[in-house]
Amino acid sequence: MTMVGRESESAAVLGLTSGVLILTGEPGAGKSTLLGLAADRHPGRVLRMTGSESEANLTFAGLHQLLRPVLGETAGLSARQRSALLGAIGLGEAEPHDTNPAETNPHDTGLAEAEPGRVDSGHGGPPDRLLLGVALLTLLSDLARRSPVLVVADDLQWIDAGSLELLAFAARRIGDEPLAVLAAARDLAGEGTRGGATAPFSGFPARTLGPLDATAAGLLLDRQPYPPTGRGRLRILDQAAGNPLALVELARANGACGADSADSADGELLPPTDRLIRVFAADLDPLPEATRQALLLVAADDRAVAGRVEALAPAEAAGLLRLTGGGHDGRRARFRHPLIRSAIYHSAPLAARRQAHRDLAALLSAEPDRRAWHLAAAAEAPDEEIAAALEESAARARQRGGYTAATTALERAAELSPGRRDRARRLVAAAGAAVSTGQPHWVRRLAAGAAELTDDPALSAEASLRVGQVLTLSTEHDTALSLLLRAAEDPGLRRIALASASVAGFYSGDEEYRLAVRARAQDDPWTLAVTDPTAHRSERVAAIPALVERADGDPARLISLGAMAWLLDETALAVRIFDDALHRWRLGGTLPIGLGCSAGWAYLDHGLWAQARTAAVNTNSAGAGLPHLDAAARSLEAAALALTGRTDEARTAGSAALSLVDPHRSRAVAVRARWALGMAAVADGDHIGAYEQFRLLFTADGGPVHYACSFPAVAELAAAAVRTGHGAEAAAIVERVADRLAEDPSPRMRILIHRARALLEPADAEPHFAAALAEPAGGQWPFERAQLLLDHAEWLRRRHRITEARHQLNTALETFRRLGARPWIDRTQAELRAAGIESAPTSPDALTSLSPQQQHIIRLAAQGLSNREIGERLFLSPRTVGSHLYRSFPKLGVTARSQLRDLIEASCPS
Repeated sequence: MTMVGRESESAAVLGLTSGVLILTGEPGAGKSTLLGLAADRHPGRVLRMTGSESEANLTFAGLHQLLRPVLGETAGLSARQRSALLGAIGLGEAEPHDTNPAETNPHDTGLAEAEPGRVDSGHGGPPDRLLLGVALLTLLSDLARRSPVLVVADDLQWIDAGSLELLAFAARRIGDEPLAVLAAARDLAGEGTRGGATAPFSGFPARTLGPLDATAAGLLLDRQPYPPTGRGRLRILDQAAGNPLALVELARANGACGADSADSADGELLPPTDRLIRVFAADLDPLPEATRQALLLVAADDRAVAGRVEALAPAEAAGLLRLTGGGHDGRRARFRHPLIRSAIYHSAPLAARRQAHRDLAALLSAEPDRRAWHLAAAAEAPDEEIAAALEESAARARQRGGYTAATTALERAAELSPGRRDRARRLVAAAGAAVSTGQPHWVRRLAAGAAELTDDPALSAEASLRVGQVLTLSTEHDTALSLLLRAAEDPGLRRIALASASVAGFYSGDEEYRLAVRARAQDDPWTLAVTDPTAHRSERVAAIPALVERADGDPARLISLGAMAWLLDETALAVRIFDDALHRWRLGGTLPIGLGCSAGWAYLDHGLWAQARTAAVNTNSAGAGLPHLDAAARSLEAAALALTGRTDEARTAGSAALSLVDPHRSRAVAVRARWALGMAAVADGDHIGAYEQFRLLFTADGGPVHYACSFPAVAELAAAAVRTGHGAEAAAIVERVADRLAEDPSPRMRILIHRARALLEPADAEPHFAAALAEPAGGQWPFERAQLLLDHAEWLRRRHRITEARHQLNTALETFRRLGARPWIDRTQAELRAAGIESAPTSPDALTSLSPQQQHIIRLAAQGLSNREIGERLFLSPRTVGSHLYRSFPKLGVTARSQLRDLIEASCPS
C-alpha cells in the first residue's frame, strides 16, 4: 500500500536495495511514514538512527542507537576497529589529553589541506574519525554479506554531528552490496539547523516531499475516520497547505469537536506550525495528570522512560508515542512526529519545563554530559557550577572528536557564566573548538561576542588567532593574515600565529604579507621555508632530518615537515615523510578526512598520480563549504587528469577551481589551476592555449605571480613559446627566474632552467641537455625527466643523430607508459617512427588502465596486506576491496596476489 499523493516516493523507497536516498521536506510531509514503510517491507535487517533535540549535542549518541542491536556483531571486526567503535559510544576507554592553546605545536597548521578538525592544532587526541568510519562501514558490509541491510536515519538535523559524519562516510562508500541508507531531513541546505548540521549528507540522491496537490489532499481527508465537510473542510485544506500531517491532525481535531463546532471555531488564520502545535497540545487534555507529567519528561529527554512505562501507557494508546528498546540500554520514547514532542514540551509552562530538567538532572549523576545539559536547560540565571559542568562536558566531547558538541557546550557555558571574564574566556574557547568545525561565521560570531565582553589582551589575541585560523581555509586570506599577525603580538601565541599566518600568506601569494610574516619569523625554519623556499634552501633542507627526529613520530608535525620538504623541492623526501605521517595517523591519531593538497602535489611530482588523485578526492570531501579548500582539491585533480590525457575533465576541474576563488587573492590555487589548464592544452597539442595559460603564471614584467608556485612552469612556458613565436619573451622570463634562484637553486629548478634554455637556444642546446640529464636527483621527477629525454631526442633526431635519439626515446616511452601519460606516449611513438622505428602500437602500462582507487588497492595488495587491512587504509569495506581486486586481475593479466609484487616493481617510478 502506498501513501496518498506519494506514489512515486513510495516506489523509490521500496525499490532501494543498495545505495543512498535522502528524503527532505517540511515537518509533517510524510518522511517518517515513508521510512517506516520501507522498514516494514525490507526483507533483511533494519538498523535505525533517529535524531533527538535532547541528544543533538551528545557526541555519538546516534551511533549508539545504530550499534545497540548489533553490539555482538562487532566481535568480527579487527581489535582496533572494535575498540574505536565501542570507545566512541562509551563502552571503551579513551586516552585523556591535556590541551593548552599557548603550547600548541606551531607546525600543526602546515600546508596540508587537512579537515577542518585539524585547523586548530591545540586540541587533544580524539579518536581517528576515518578509523571509526571504516569500522562502521566494515561492520555494515559484514552484516550485508549475511542478509540485506537497511539503515534508516530519521531527523538528520537532530542527529549529533559525529554520528552524522560517520554515517555519511560509510554511505559514500557503499558499492554494489545489498546495503542501503534511507534518511530523512527537514532541509539538507542546513538553514535553520545547527550550523548546517546536515551538510555531510549533501550531494546524495535526494527527493523533496512537497505539499500534496488539491486532489491528493482531498483524498487524504476522505480517508480519515471523520472526513470533514463544509466550511470546516475548506478551512483545513487552506491551513494545512498540502501538509499531510497537518491534514490528518486537523481533521482529527475537527472530528473530535464535531462539524458544527468546527464552523464556529476561531476563524483566525495561523501559520500551519503554530496551528499544529495547538492541535497537538489539545490532545494532552484527556490524559491523566501523571501521563502529562511523564510526557513532559520524555519530551525533554526521550531516554527518561525508566519508571514511567505505566504512566506513559495512555499516551502510547492514544498514538502520541511508542516505547522502544529495553535491556541494558533502557527504553526510549519514539514520538509519532517531532511536532508532537515539540507541542508537548512547549505547551508546558516555563517553570514546569525547568522543573522537569532539574528532575532529570537529579537522576543522571552517572551521566555527567546529559546531566550538565539538563542543568543548563533548567537554569534561571547565570550559574558558575553549571557553566563549569558544561565546560567539562565540552572537553570530553572534544576528546571524542565532537567539535560541534564541544562548541555548543562552551557557548552555553559562556551564557551561564556569572563573570564577564569567564564568559569571554569560554566564548574564546568555543571559537577555538568551532575552528575545527570549519564554519567561519560561527567562529566570528563567538569571537565577536568575546570582544564585546573584555579588553583582556590575551583573550583578544586568542580570539584573533581562532578567526584567523579558520579564515586561512577560506578565501579571506587578507583578513586571516591581519588577524594572525595581530595574534602574534602575544608572546604565548606568537609561534602558532606566525605558522598559521605563513600558510595564509602562501595561499594568498601577496608579496607584502609574505615579507611581513617573514620579518617576524626569526629563526623558525618551518615558517622561513614557507615564506621563502628559495632563500638558504640547502640550509633548510639540511635541517629537515633533525626536525623529523624532534617530531618524535607526531603525525601533525610530520605532515608539516613533509610540506616543507615539498616546498624545498625535496620531493622524494617529502613523499617518504607524508607516507610515514599518514601511516602513523591511521594507526592511532586524528587522521584528517583530507589527506592534504601538499601531499597530493608531492605525489603528483613523484609520479604517483593515483595517490595524487586520491588526495584530491579526500581533500574535496573535507570541504565544509570552504571554496578555497574545494578549489585547491579541484586544481590538483585537474593536473592529474591533464597528465593522463583526460583533458576535457581536466578543463572542467581547472575552470571550476578558478571560479571558486579570486585569482588575485588566492594566487597559489590560481597558479596551480592554470598550470593544469596549460598541461591540458599541451596534451591536446594546443600550443597557443598552453602559452596563454603558462604566461599568466608570470606578471607583465616577467616576475612570478606566486613566489613559489610559478617557477616550476618555466620549462613548459619555454616549450610553448618556441612553438608560438614568443621565444624572446619567454627567454627574458627564464633568465629572470634564473637570476632570482641563482643563490641556491634546487636540483629540480636547475633541470627545468636548463631544459628551458635548451629549447629556446637550439644552437647551444647540447650543454644544457647534458647538464640537465646529468643531475643525479632528476629521478625524483619521472615525468619531467621523461619530457627532458623526449625533447633531447627530438633535438638529436633533427641533427641526424638517430642512434642516440632512439635510446632517449625508448627510455622516455617506458616512463610515459608506466605513468599512463597517454598524449606523451603518442608523441614519443611518433618520434620513434620518424627515427625509423616502426613499433607496434602500444598502450599505457596495464596498471594505469585501472582507476586511481584500483591502482592504490593493487599496490597495497602487492605489499601483502589483507582485504581488511587495505579497507582500513583506504576507508573501504573489505567486500569492496575484494570486488576491485576481482575486476582488476584480468586487466593486469594476473591470477593470484603473489604475482602483484613483480608487476608493481616493474611499474614503480625510479
